[in-house]
Amino acid sequence: MKAMVLSAGLGTRLRPLTDFIPKPLLPLGPYPLVIWNILLLRKHGITQVMMNLHYLGEQIQKAIGDGSHWGIQVFFSNEPVLLGTGGGIKQVESFFDGEPFFVINGDIIFDLDLSAVMTHHNQAEAIATMVLRDDPDVEQWGIIETNAAGHVMTINGKGRSAGGCSTPLDRRMFAGIHVIDPALLSHVPQGISSSIIDAYIHWLERRAIVSSYPLFGYWSDVGTPTRYAKVQRDFVSGVLHLPE
Repeated sequence: MKAMVLSAGLGTRLRPLTDFIPKPLLPLGPYPLVIWNILLLRKHGITQVMMNLHYLGEQIQKAIGDGSHWGIQVFFSNEPVLLGTGGGIKQVESFFDGEPFFVINGDIIFDLDLSAVMTHHNQAEAIATMVLRDDPDVEQWGIIETNAAGHVMTINGKGRSAGGCSTPLDRRMFAGIHVIDPALLSHVPQGISSSIIDAYIHWLERRAIVSSYPLFGYWSDVGTPTRYAKVQRDFVSGVLHLPE
């Protein structure tokens, strides 16, 4: 299996911490943030990882190398101009050999059985599977609505009609972890900036199946100094554990 870790962001919300260090290399315990996700991917049988680079990308490439130190192969896609989550994935479409693959936001720390997520995706025969979680501030993150079958119906109010559902739709947030079938990328423009969410909405409006998978374990978006400080405390206190 293969995966992509999105690592091209500017880290503006974490400044001044990211003035001279790219966000994926900020330390958490014994390793940089991005290594936590690489170790988790390796644990679940992912053998090759693509990372897109922009801001201080040369530092990331130098720190990680070819991934052999971590027991995994790592490849890099440089973006002189930021391509967004859609354009960045589209640029390396051929890397995935036409097979479903994981995409993980590079600024999250989480604990999840990725093998179970991929099994669920394959059984659902979906064009994509989004990992979702409950959050009391779901409106802040953006609302994903799912029906009783766990199919995504709307993303931020856009998508497919509930079509007379007899039960209310569940409202959760996207955890920044998904499995994508390459077919999803057919409507992502090449070489220009776009959001992968636009592709999701395109397919939802055409009634394609986008499945969901729940995340109940540890999760944090390490996007602000406050949340970065919290994951540091969680590691020291033993709430957060390294992937083994």
